[in-house]
Amino acid sequence: MECTVSWTGGTGARSAMGFVAETGSGHVLMMDGAPDAAKPENGGQNLAARPMETVLAGTGGCTAYDVVLILKRGRHQVEGVSVKLTSERAQKDPKVFTSIHMHFTVKGKGIPAAAVERAIALSHETYCSASVMLGKTAKITTSFDLVEI
Repeated sequence: MECTVSWTGGTGARSAMGFVAETGSGHVLMMDGAPDAAKPENGGQNLAARPMETVLAGTGGCTAYDVVLILKRGRHQVEGVSVKLTSERAQKDPKVFTSIHMHFTVKGKGIPAAAVERAIALSHETYCSASVMLGKTAKITTSFDLVEI
């Protein structure tokens, strides 16, 4: 796997802190820093997600993928899966994630709650590389709602 991240540039007081990532699979992702009122030359322009937001989003995508796949392989009639991630970060550099809560909403027909709980646990403990990696610095907790369609 590879990815090239390039600074989009800028000069002067409105120096941009934007970046474009080109992934090995041929996709493009934009990132930007938060505006900094005290030192505008150090801040972004709020034109895209922050880099750490993309780490969180990637973790959500990784675990949601697993949950869908595990439920489908179990022949469950899953119609929708979403996961809301909330996090806290360390106050000092490096500002790693210290806690992450993942709340899943699973929609389907006749899916047992035990199957959803198992799918989330398998993803969290075994399959999702991103959550296993982040679990080295963050306490990761999960919960879910099961919506019958």
